[in-house]
Amino acid sequence: MTQAPTGRPRLVATDLDGTLLRSDGSLSERTTTAIAEAERAGIDVVFVTARPPRWLHDLADAVGGHGVALCANGAFVLDVGRREVVESWPFDAAQLADVTTDLRAAVPGIAFAVECADGMRREEDFVDHYADEHEPGSVDGALAGKLLARAPHLPDEEFLQRVERAVQGRAELGFSGAVGLAELTPKDVTKASGLARWCAGRGIDQADVWACGDMPNDLPMLRWAGRSFAVANAHDSVLAEADERLGSNDDDAVADLLESLVTV
Repeated sequence: MTQAPTGRPRLVATDLDGTLLRSDGSLSERTTTAIAEAERAGIDVVFVTARPPRWLHDLADAVGGHGVALCANGAFVLDVGRREVVESWPFDAAQLADVTTDLRAAVPGIAFAVECADGMRREEDFVDHYADEHEPGSVDGALAGKLLARAPHLPDEEFLQRVERAVQGRAELGFSGAVGLAELTPKDVTKASGLARWCAGRGIDQADVWACGDMPNDLPMLRWAGRSFAVANAHDSVLAEADERLGSNDDDAVADLLESLVTV
């Protein structure tokens, strides 16, 4: 078991895929129990994820007493039980149009989808396993919390570099580990901003927040939190910056941390 660090946080914020969830995407019974015990001990556990709202419905039973998750890298607050987005920070429509226009010029053949409070919209050429569940159409004018882009004809590294140059700081480019996918949220909308708003609304100091993650899109949250933890399977950049290292997601590392807190 992880040795309990000195003191206890008021809130533990955790990423889902690659961090709280096992590699097969499952939430272990041990982890579910650890979340419930932490909540009973007065420690909130909040999910902060790149997942869109529609991907959180199956985790409703695991959300603690607050009943929410911070989704799409901070763009949405989802009431998981009611399956309702209660707060959102979408792109301005004109800003989204400018960004997509510049990206089309910088990356010919690029295709877009957007994640909105009420689901996904995608262009016909935007194809992946999950997007195929949605009929194609225009992304113009959507209240998009997250812009997704693909260009399968380009190597991943070159594609993301072109996207970053074209965007020029007008949006946040987050990398959650999805292959061949550029994930963009509005400028200054990150896991850190979403978590900071959530905590400010409940009088929770930054120093009393611990955060766990595994990928570069978690770094803003990990940098903001009072104490940060990387799972052993994390991206090198996360391992280099986190204050402490846990075990792997497949070994229920976050559950291990939570269990250590309720025994002190």
